[in-house]
Formats: sequence, C-alpha cells, structure tokens
Amino acid sequence: MNVPEPGRRAHATASTGPPLVLLHGGGPGVDADSNWAAVRTRLAADFRCLAPDLLGFGTRIAGTGGLAGPRAWAAARARQIVDLLDRHGIERAHLVGNSAAGGAAALALLARAPDRIGRAVLMGGAGTGPLPAKVPFYDDPTLASMRATLGRLVADEAGHEALLGELAVIRLRQALRPGAEQAFRSMFTEVVGGPPPPDPATIVHPVLALHGERDRVSPVEVSRRMADALPDARLEVVAGAGHWIHVDRPDTFHRLVGEFLSA
Repeated sequence: MNVPEPGRRAHATASTGPPLVLLHGGGPGVDADSNWAAVRTRLAADFRCLAPDLLGFGTRIAGTGGLAGPRAWAAARARQIVDLLDRHGIERAHLVGNSAAGGAAALALLARAPDRIGRAVLMGGAGTGPLPAKVPFYDDPTLASMRATLGRLVADEAGHEALLGELAVIRLRQALRPGAEQAFRSMFTEVVGGPPPPDPATIVHPVLALHGERDRVSPVEVSRRMADALPDARLEVVAGAGHWIHVDRPDTFHRLVGEFLSA
C-alpha cells in the first residue's frame, strides 16, 4: 500500500454520495492521509469523503497551545468539524471516528451538534477508556520507538512489515514537528474542570461500535461498555483484527461500515 506524502491534502472526494467525515486516530505523528490510506479509495466510491487533519496533528498543530486534557481537545475538534461542514455547505454527514482522537471527537460532535450528524461508526473504544499510564514514543523519540509504537496497533506485525516501516518514517518526521510533542502530551493530561464529558444517554443517533478482537491498545470491554451506554448502538467485534481494524481487516471494515451507513 502506498501511503500519501504528508502535505498533499485532498480532504474532499468528488463522489455525489452521502457526506462521510473520517476522523483519524490519535497516535504520535498521525495525519488523515496516512491513517485512512487503506480504505479511503473504496469508501469514496459510495460516499463523499472528507478527511481532515484533526487539531494537534499533521497540518493543524499551530494555534492549539491553550488546550489541555482529552475533553477540551475533543470539544475543540467537534467545533473544527462543524466549521468544516459549514465550509463545504454540508448540512448533515455521517462519521467514522477512530480511537481516542477521532472517536472522542465524534462523541463530542454527536452530543454538541446532533442535527449535523446522521450515523456514526466509533472504533477502538473512542477514547472512553482510561488514559494511558505512559505517553507513547516521546520519552524515546527515535525511529525504532516509532516503529514499536505502530506495531502495537496491528494484530500481526509480520503481515504488515513494509507498511509499518513506511509509516514509521513518515510519522517520525511529523511527530518531531515544532509544537507536536507539547500538543500530544497535553492531550493526555488530567485536568480538573473543563468541558463535561458527553452524556451517552443524550446521544440517540444510530452508532456502530467496532473493536478488534486482538486489540492490544484498548480491550474489547471498553467498546462494550460504551455501546451499552448509548441508546441506539451495537457492537461488532472483528475477528483477527487489532486496534487498526481498517488495516488488519480492510474488506470486513468496508463491508460493515458501508452496510451500516447505508441502512
């Protein structure tokens, strides 16, 4: 798989299908292009896909110095997506939110701007589990450390050696951009006060929770609790997949997402 070079942004596809916003995950050095490379072309055949770099990552690091704590970041990213929809003249869109960045932003958006969202797919627990005990990568900001960090995201590293090596080079470069470390560490800072977490009881949208059976980042139980708390959600555990369901099982991912969003 060829991973797009950072900086070559094509945030919206020309498809006339329903709008779909792809919200990437929250690992060090991530950006939208590389996160969704495995599935975006196929999704774009049926949906008008928008895939922005979320605040704090890729091209959107500058100007985020006042944010601290996961809830503040999620709320800011929810506002970012509303602005994105406004700029593209989109009244209502579906969401796919990946893990602690995109998933948490999707939950915040469902709660804060419910009329702008149709259906939502939430991956890997959507940031509803506990904060990590240790911030990954930045205590040892090397290529080997980045490769090890990415390796935990797939179920079987041996099946993705070339991809992981390619991504490690790209994401190391992005993770070392000015301001990237400060922004990343602030996303995992415990903060007293700040925006309240979304109340799952108020999120009445249809939600599909996807979790990899072999996820080494977040246990399946995190998504199970989230799905149980949401009024109209169901959980699909993808056999043989790790945290990166769309990379480990792209065919299954594409089928589940397409069927759910088209229902």
